Amino acid sequence: MIRQAAVIDSMQHWVAKGWLSHLNRAFVGFLLDLDPAASDPVLWAGALVSHQLDRGEVYLDLAKLCEQPGMTLAIPADDAWAIEQDAAAAELARLKVYSLEVWQAALSQSRLVSSGAGDTPLILAGNRLYLRRYWRYEQITQACIMQRLQPARDSLPVSLVARLQTLFSASSESQDWQKIACILALRARFAIITGGPGTGKTTTLTKLLALLIELAQQESDKPKHLNILLAAPTGKAAARVSESIAKALDNLAIDDSIKQAIPRKASTLHRLLGSRHDSRRFLHNRHNPIVADIVIVDEASMIDLEMMASLLEALPINAQLILLGDKDQLASVEAGSVMGDLCRGAEHAAYVAETLAWIAAYAGEQLKATAAPGSAINQQTVMLRHSHRFDAHSGIGQLAQAVNRGDALQAQAILIDTAQYPDLLPKPHAEYIALRQHPSPDAANSLLRKLVINSGDATRRGYGYYLAQINNGRPDNAERYDEWAMQVLTAFDTFQVLSALRKGPWGVEGLNQRIEEWLFAKAKQALWYEGRPVMITRNDYNLGLMNGDIGIALRDSSGKLKVAFPSADAGIDPSANLKIRWISPMRLPDVETAFAITVHKSQGSEFNHVALVLPENISPVLTRELIYTGITRAKQHFSLLESSDGVFAKAILTCRQ
Repeated sequence: MIRQAAVIDSMQHWVAKGWLSHLNRAFVGFLLDLDPAASDPVLWAGALVSHQLDRGEVYLDLAKLCEQPGMTLAIPADDAWAIEQDAAAAELARLKVYSLEVWQAALSQSRLVSSGAGDTPLILAGNRLYLRRYWRYEQITQACIMQRLQPARDSLPVSLVARLQTLFSASSESQDWQKIACILALRARFAIITGGPGTGKTTTLTKLLALLIELAQQESDKPKHLNILLAAPTGKAAARVSESIAKALDNLAIDDSIKQAIPRKASTLHRLLGSRHDSRRFLHNRHNPIVADIVIVDEASMIDLEMMASLLEALPINAQLILLGDKDQLASVEAGSVMGDLCRGAEHAAYVAETLAWIAAYAGEQLKATAAPGSAINQQTVMLRHSHRFDAHSGIGQLAQAVNRGDALQAQAILIDTAQYPDLLPKPHAEYIALRQHPSPDAANSLLRKLVINSGDATRRGYGYYLAQINNGRPDNAERYDEWAMQVLTAFDTFQVLSALRKGPWGVEGLNQRIEEWLFAKAKQALWYEGRPVMITRNDYNLGLMNGDIGIALRDSSGKLKVAFPSADAGIDPSANLKIRWISPMRLPDVETAFAITVHKSQGSEFNHVALVLPENISPVLTRELIYTGITRAKQHFSLLESSDGVFAKAILTCRQ
């Protein structure tokens, strides 16, 4: 018991330092209630696996913990493992010397740990230590996907192959990966289509759905209506994929009857599964499955492990699941980088002989066999490679690729090549170049202010542009207020400040405070003022507002201050009469000011101009995936504001995966 008291004291030291949370410490107390004789390594393992869950990791890798403890736990090595002259620091130093054999032996002998049997709170699988609930989610996910990987058919009708050639006749790529994606998705009840921005994921999906609808008719003796459901992790992502699908269908040369069968409106995953108030459980599960033949989920990189397991359990056994997303983007805020794990190795196109033969027979594409065949999931995964948005002259595209490769030197070179990549050069040019050469907080703050208040530059407008729409575009006719509000929302959406952090002067809280002072020095005295942009941070199904939705406080035609949100059909159905929802601020769920938002919150969105602001010091959350995601939110222009030299390069070299 004396030794246990020393361990608890050490953990309190960690909590005080911010290396562990109070919840991590409370979990150790729970373990001690179950087994008062638990050994020191078991208690530490419990605290650390709980800590990893807070970081979005579903397990604690014991081998990595022994090799690189500070990096594994995202604790600076020079700080966390320093030996000070007190008992707590001595315990930290002793923890570092636990060998893998010590961890394994202690956990294997503990009544709190098993390999899956029983109801132990901890599960040890090889060198991975899990909390039971997340081990169970992983087991469900793996089993359900493997079940759907079995071929659903061993051949395709000749007429369908002819239709495929017609749909993809205009491709100029040496390898038509979009066509290959369709062919592989027609083979089984599970498929992943991954690729960066502008690679045609949505276009590929619409063509695939047209083929699936036609195939269903050919495989059935009587007319068959497919129940196709379209979903995304957040309301913002759902609205964006709905708009993208509608645009793609307008440009697709297929029969109107097939177009009508393809859904144009997506829901959130929570709505699809039937969320329950104050519960982790959903209405739909393995006992009450969703009614669907095909389920498509866009922005799949945002799906956490728990949500993926819930979705897979709720799917009917014969339903097909199609995942779309960018494997290189940030993983979900919650635990589990599901898309990244499923797509590991996708860039190699490591198809086995049977898969290569299927592709050659029906897509007419001859791919070379790789030295090492990929996994079973790789056989149903296609990575789209050609960006139709960013060409060789696009600084955004070239920068994103360099960051994705982990090439910090090339990324730095691209950022200062102002002649070749003008889409990375914000005005004022001289001030930006000076900041790139000598980053400093004052210089970054000065340039950010100029970017924010800018209203006149047609190509790189800041928030000054949407303010001009508010002040100069207010109509004198009450019937035109919806149109005016939409213009304001559209103007605001052209520019966005992104940050890696929430706290601190370069986190969203500090940035929002400064931007409010720059734009609304007088109005800021009140919480609500005309022009305040807010982001919804909690789903409200009664109001039809989802986490991530952004609205702007405006005075309506009666002069009352309301928050204007685009309607769910705005931009999707041009004939829809209702374009704007005017909602009283008092009725809104949790909201926060949205001049600056985190890169995590920006997923599923795109903006004409993105200004990514980096903190002065490197942080565990500042990774290659975060930088890549921030860059690829920009459609036309991207600006990097670095307040301290070297942070950008270090972040590129830090890969969570």
